[in-house]
Amino acid sequence: MHGDTILLMTFVFALVAAFAGGLVARALRLPPIVGYLVGGMVVSPFTPGFIGDSEAMNQLAEVGVMFMMFSTGLHFSLKDLMEVKGIAVPGAVLQICAGTLAGFALSQAFGWSVEAGVMLGLSVSIASTVVLIKNLTDAGLYQSQGGRVATGWLIVEDLATVVILVVLPVVFGPGETTAGALAAGLAEALVKTVAFVVLMLAVGSRVVPWLLARIARGCSRELFQLAVVVCALGTALAASLVFDLSVALGAFLAGVVVGTSKLSHRVAAEAIPFQDLFSIIFFASVGMMVNPATLAAHLPELVAIVALVMVGKAAINMVLGALFAAGVRTSLVVAAGLSQLGEFSFIIGQTGMALGVLTADQYSLILGAAVVSIALNSFAFKLVDPLAEALRGHPALVRLYERGARQVGEAPAHIEDHVVVVGYGHAGASVVEVLENVGVPCLVVERDLAQAEDAEASGRNVLLGDAANSEILKHAHLETARVLVIAISAEGSAELIAREARAASPGLRIVARADTEDGVRALVEAGVDDLVRPELEGGIELMRHTLLDLGYRPRQITEWANELRASGYEALEDDARLERRRAAEHLLASLSEIDLSWVTVGEGCSAAGCTLGALDLRAATGANAVAVRRAGDLVLFVDATTPIEPGDELGLMGTADEIDAARALLGPATARS
Repeated sequence: MHGDTILLMTFVFALVAAFAGGLVARALRLPPIVGYLVGGMVVSPFTPGFIGDSEAMNQLAEVGVMFMMFSTGLHFSLKDLMEVKGIAVPGAVLQICAGTLAGFALSQAFGWSVEAGVMLGLSVSIASTVVLIKNLTDAGLYQSQGGRVATGWLIVEDLATVVILVVLPVVFGPGETTAGALAAGLAEALVKTVAFVVLMLAVGSRVVPWLLARIARGCSRELFQLAVVVCALGTALAASLVFDLSVALGAFLAGVVVGTSKLSHRVAAEAIPFQDLFSIIFFASVGMMVNPATLAAHLPELVAIVALVMVGKAAINMVLGALFAAGVRTSLVVAAGLSQLGEFSFIIGQTGMALGVLTADQYSLILGAAVVSIALNSFAFKLVDPLAEALRGHPALVRLYERGARQVGEAPAHIEDHVVVVGYGHAGASVVEVLENVGVPCLVVERDLAQAEDAEASGRNVLLGDAANSEILKHAHLETARVLVIAISAEGSAELIAREARAASPGLRIVARADTEDGVRALVEAGVDDLVRPELEGGIELMRHTLLDLGYRPRQITEWANELRASGYEALEDDARLERRRAAEHLLASLSEIDLSWVTVGEGCSAAGCTLGALDLRAATGANAVAVRRAGDLVLFVDATTPIEPGDELGLMGTADEIDAARALLGPATARS
């Protein structure tokens, strides 16, 4: 192994290991995060086989933190934070204090030094924004009241951690620590933080959106993507180099600034691939830092720290939820979401190592507890509903939690006879609008936050998450749904969704879209009942309009359209759907032998004012009237008593000669076929 290729080899092997781990985790129905963490451990310096460069991977992991925080800031709403500030702000502060005290007490039981105890307490008192958002999204809770409170809670924790990281060197650094030095260090940290925030909000909110708009109008897509990356990473690095702040805070504020731009939706779409890739690298890098031998040697301490993080912090948060009347379900979501450690815990631990306060073994225990808590955190969300039901059996507790509580944006706990629509783009939104107009309840599943928020703002039931790569479908109540509509254009993802849905609900009707012939075959094999090929249907419509303009008869056009459709949906011909399709085609063919035309009754027509019976149009011309269109209203069922007025449009069936005779009888008019 050559030293000049170690970074490349580490990067590639870590991705391969994370990919393999993710596949295994999915096969075992475990969260993909577990696979990414184990994949990182496989290529770590502490396991046999390839020895990766964990330091280099840590730097790449920082990029993942930047992109995740940038995306969080991009969708950050000050209004949403203000709605939960009464819970999130004091709750985060009190939880940091209580968690630090609990961690310190546990460290003293281990026999650690006071300084090391403070470091452990601070490390276990904060959680990972990256992990929280991922698990909230997978659980379909990101837009719920609990999800918003938990997100706001962690934003406050991140801001508090910035101050903590500045104070730690002052308190535990070399030399004598005085009250004056501590106050000066704290004041300096606050001044730098305020200065950076003011600079970003006052200047950056004007310059950055203006610059992105100019690039979007005058440059290629590649340059716009590069501008998004530069905005996220450049701002984060500037916060670190110029203001001595964390890159996470810098990236978050960059996202907040860009979020004020009209291009925020496009920026979010461009940032998603980078965010997804580097978040995987982040989890793999965490796994690379864990030394299994050290954890095995200190297993009791590891179990105790994990218990504090998973159970102790959850208990603290439940007490705080009762104190602030957050509501039963909201308190449980917050407790589940914050029962893990994250990136700032690593940074605090690294700071403790650099200051000589923590030993390598103590730092490894913090890392091990982080890995275990991250791996188990998604399972904590599975306990939210059972615990909520159990607590509701105690009215006194419910009254304590629910006094003044308000639930916002919750997906319905129970819904039936509904249609699940995956994807809220133009096609999905059109389907939902029509279904709601005819009174059919819908549940939208959308991975893009901006589109999900648009759907929720329209009063629709929404689940935020990726239906193809998470457990989000388990929250869509497929067992009571009537139809699943997969409106996304990605055929690979649609196939995964169809297979999961068919396994969950064998009798469910599934409708999907496909863009290629291979996609049609794959989706049929995955269990899709009906398919639409938008490009094929669009081409047929273009052909139809073109041939009509060229004077071809509708009968001929229908035959050609049927042939095109039959060739485009060949994969559907192996089951009963073929018989339905053939029956429909025979019906269309028989109808197409007779042209259906619309003829307008002229002002000077002698038949105006008569009834269809008095006119006896069929005897006079051979054409048969089957519909009347009057002042925009369509009447499909006509009989001999139906009157004819000037300006009416009669829908006539007959041969070309019969239609021409009817047109002559009814006076000068414009026929539309």
